[in-house]
Amino acid sequence: MYERILLAADGSEYSLRAAEETVKLAALAKNTEIEIVFVIDYSKVKSEVLQSQNPETLEFERRQKLLPVEELFTREGIQHKTTMLHGDPGPVIVEYANKQACDMVVVGSRGLNSLQEMVLGSVSHKIAKRVNCPVLIVK
Repeated sequence: MYERILLAADGSEYSLRAAEETVKLAALAKNTEIEIVFVIDYSKVKSEVLQSQNPETLEFERRQKLLPVEELFTREGIQHKTTMLHGDPGPVIVEYANKQACDMVVVGSRGLNSLQEMVLGSVSHKIAKRVNCPVLIVK
């Protein structure tokens, strides 16, 4: 079964749904390692820093985004760890997942329409195209 699952999370409703599906997968096998990966997006850093009062507050606000996801795993008694990365989320998650030799990557879908996805490209689409393991995209 899946021994090492990487969950890409950003604190959104979609990432919480992805976390719920990850819990179901982890329940199927004992000793499944779950790693929650949060990418600090360079394109949003400037506005976050300008709105934040200090670095400690900024770090706290980022951690708060993941709190519901982490609480879900804790409540279900599933071992997990959280890793914070920096950069463009799609490529950073792909590179990290491939280096970590994950058995599966779980990511939430942002729900872009066809035109938006074609123009912008979604993180989930980038991950599914380039990661070297199965990918579960949760809507």
